[in-house]
Amino acid sequence: MRILSWNVNGIRSVFKKGFLKWFEDVRPDMLCIQETKAWPEQLPEELINPSGYASYFASAERKGYSGVALYSNKKPERVEYGLGDNRLDKEGRIIIAYFPDFSLYNVYFPNGKASKERLKFKLDFYDALVEHALREKGKARPVIICGDVNTAHTEIDLARPKENEKVSGFLPIERQWIDKLISKGFVDTFRVFNKEPGQYTWWDMKTRARERNVGWRIDYFFVSEDLIGRLKSAFIMPDVTGSDHCPIGIDLDIE
Repeated sequence: MRILSWNVNGIRSVFKKGFLKWFEDVRPDMLCIQETKAWPEQLPEELINPSGYASYFASAERKGYSGVALYSNKKPERVEYGLGDNRLDKEGRIIIAYFPDFSLYNVYFPNGKASKERLKFKLDFYDALVEHALREKGKARPVIICGDVNTAHTEIDLARPKENEKVSGFLPIERQWIDKLISKGFVDTFRVFNKEPGQYTWWDMKTRARERNVGWRIDYFFVSEDLIGRLKSAFIMPDVTGSDHCPIGIDLDIE
């Protein structure tokens, strides 16, 4: 089973750049999309119902903002939208799909750069997410968390760590949340297979940072430890363009 995740920075924008051709070429079992910036009624039919996939959308109350989507070639047992907290859920940042072998969290985590209030919102969202995932993990169902986490975990995960020590996205308090998630029994899948520097998933478009690979690894797949034996690979797809992020993925030994 192959699961991909991609912050597309606007699904209508990436649609115009050949998204469906790419999707048809790679044909993952599941594709998790973040930052759709659209309500389903604003999308063409081929984006809502691509051949062979069921689709699920969580949208923000605010138009043209945030949003996540899931495409799956297997129908989930059930799907939830949000964490059960209206303050955190009104921005359409999470879809939780429950399958027989695992629960899949597709998440677009908040960005904390705009203000102290937004940083607090980000941290509150982090805490609520980990509590929810731990409850699910406690039911003995494996858990997969993927998406744009908006934080680089360690110095190896961004090109210029010293210059960004006081910038949201690399603050100690944000990085500690990833430490906490790992300490609670989750694994950063990419680092199971690749411990090399220079592996990024986001680049600042304004400074043409992608051409120089001056980036950040802020997109992740975390899996609960009970899935590690089934994890076959985890990877970044830096050659896929169309967004300021690139897709990431994992392969699991699951039918």
